[in-house]
Amino acid sequence: MTLLNQIREPSFKLSKSAKKVAEVILQNPDEVIHSSVAKLAVLSKVSEPSVIRFCHKFGCTGFPDFKVQLAQSLATAMPQITRDVDENDSLETMIEKIFDSTHATLQLTQAASDLPSIEKATDALAQANSILFFGLGASGPVALDAQHKFFRINTPVIAHLDILNQRMTSANLTSRDVVVCISYTGRTIALIETARIAKKCGAEVIGITSPNSPLAKECSIVLEVETPEDTDMYTPMTSRIAHLVLIDVLVTAVALKRGPQFSEHLLRIKESFAETRINKAEF
Repeated sequence: MTLLNQIREPSFKLSKSAKKVAEVILQNPDEVIHSSVAKLAVLSKVSEPSVIRFCHKFGCTGFPDFKVQLAQSLATAMPQITRDVDENDSLETMIEKIFDSTHATLQLTQAASDLPSIEKATDALAQANSILFFGLGASGPVALDAQHKFFRINTPVIAHLDILNQRMTSANLTSRDVVVCISYTGRTIALIETARIAKKCGAEVIGITSPNSPLAKECSIVLEVETPEDTDMYTPMTSRIAHLVLIDVLVTAVALKRGPQFSEHLLRIKESFAETRINKAEF
């Protein structure tokens, strides 16, 4: 039984305050996924401890865990999100499935976002002497995108998509370097071994990967991404979008951490592009 169905189940005896929380959740579960404990408490007209007790009643460790299960419940409620594209699908159905799957994945990723982990990753990246992004296969383009974006934060950064380069580079790292390993499955042997080498050399290893995966266990900081995608049949689609969004979150967080004066640096970079583009007023 999904979390939403449990909340609707009449046999679950809820207190007066819990009923208020349940009512708000059932009325707009999408909004709750993006809310904080404080916001849900205000909407429900109850205290924050009442919201936490409500989460515990349904077997959740806390509000973040509750939001993840709620997002998964919503995804389950919409079959088009969890089904893979079928060879017999019409063009219209295929387009609908891909957009719906992407939307659901972003909801799940946002709900699963762990603020302490993102803060730790931001601190590590902001203080790093150098930043390396490792990705193989479908995760390679994400690593290249990260290199492109982090290039602007004025810290040496490079993406390696070759197994041997990853291993050799990792063996030369120090405690002031940061490696970001990107893998949807977290089961790619070569990347797991690379993360292990980097960690032994003292580098901070950040994983953007599936929770509790072999790669996650080799990382000091894990940013979890879990989707219903069948990577054994199709090239990963929705997970890549989630990974790209997490990269956006990290680079923005690092830029903000640098303070207002860093905005001048970013503005200079933006202005350097001006002469490479045709002015809108000219066409």
